[in-house]
Amino acid sequence: MSVSGLNPLEKRAAVSLAAIFGFRMLGLFMLMPVFAIYGENLEGFSPIWIGLAIGAYGLTQAILQIPMGMLSDRFGRRPIIVIGLILFAIGSVVAALAESVYMVTLGRAIQGTGAIASAVLALAADLTREEQRPKVMAVIGMCIGMSFSLALIFGPMLAESFGLSGLFWITSLFALAGIVVVFTLVPTAVNKAPRGETVAIPALLSKLARHPQLVRLDVGVMILHLMLTAVFVSLPQMLMKTGMAAIDHWTLYFPVLIGSFFLMVPFIIFSSKKAKEREVFLAAIVGLIISLAGLFFGADNLTAIVAAILLFFVAFNYLEASLPALVSRITPPGNKGSAMGIYSSSQFFGAFLGGILGGVVVDLSNPRVVFITAAAMGVIWLFVAWGMSVPKRSKPVSININCKDEDHAEVLAEKLVTLPGVLEATVVFEENRCYLKVDDKTFDLESAKALMV
Repeated sequence: MSVSGLNPLEKRAAVSLAAIFGFRMLGLFMLMPVFAIYGENLEGFSPIWIGLAIGAYGLTQAILQIPMGMLSDRFGRRPIIVIGLILFAIGSVVAALAESVYMVTLGRAIQGTGAIASAVLALAADLTREEQRPKVMAVIGMCIGMSFSLALIFGPMLAESFGLSGLFWITSLFALAGIVVVFTLVPTAVNKAPRGETVAIPALLSKLARHPQLVRLDVGVMILHLMLTAVFVSLPQMLMKTGMAAIDHWTLYFPVLIGSFFLMVPFIIFSSKKAKEREVFLAAIVGLIISLAGLFFGADNLTAIVAAILLFFVAFNYLEASLPALVSRITPPGNKGSAMGIYSSSQFFGAFLGGILGGVVVDLSNPRVVFITAAAMGVIWLFVAWGMSVPKRSKPVSININCKDEDHAEVLAEKLVTLPGVLEATVVFEENRCYLKVDDKTFDLESAKALMV
């Protein structure tokens, strides 16, 4: 079994779990670019309910993300994933049958109860070797990004052909397709990754929620997705006012999203090679603020709108890729599952808040004010992020140990952290495992193992 690449089981795990994520996220996102236009015939339709319907899934996702991960640790990953997809399908059917905006919102909230992200990622960890795990996670992450892009393209097309109800029926079929993938393609777990690296541990949540650097990132992803959801409460109607028919909106989104991915790459390379990650990160937040201000001041000019949206997605894509990577690097060893649980909950809660904020602002003033309000939130984020520090790049290593008691664990951690190349060391007595963050250029695994004897 080669350690330099994915083995057949890991490749199968990466593709199948990415497909499950993709089906689900595509269904969630397709409503964003079309609901403000195609929902006008629903009973009770109003700006506030536009925002609530678009963002409702975020509230239930935020509440249930961590509990669903814990349940998967107790009852198994696959049963929880299947239950989550069934709930997602039920929510889609409720929304498809809805004749009022209230029932659509209820359907979206039920969709969100299928909060399977943590269970899927935990299963991905279970099915992969530690050294190959980042590659599988990267495949899943790319699939999520691709799902959002495809949703902006196919959402307007499908809504024009099948209506809002048809869009939700298609979403329910995506959920059923995900269940088929679980039973036919997802491998059976042959091992179990360390719990602390996959799912949230209740005792750690309070501590990590107060971690000064992680809090900056959690607030950041909340505001980032608040901005995204708020923008799509207003943007579709604004494009209609410029004379662009709803069916043609994809012709704007497609080139903008493709262009934003290409333009993002040089910034990633520059920030990594020149060790300017903090500076580029802050510049991306400034880019969001400028783009949103551009949407506010250029609301009547299609060229200005296109330029502003392009800048928005260049900055958004860079930050969306950078934030989870920074969470992983900053999180103390062995606490990744808990830290990512808080991070994911913050992300989905931001989507919910963005829907409410966008709806309320449109109801009280006019659609373009949403953009300057979101820009103001970006200024708050810039202030919060200014004090962030970016740690040295490190490689995670975990080693099984035979620990006698907690005092022994503490002594062992103190010895480990003195080894060359060890940046952080955590020994978890309950798991009989030590977690290290190391500089792989100077770290010697055999020296660490020698201390375990």
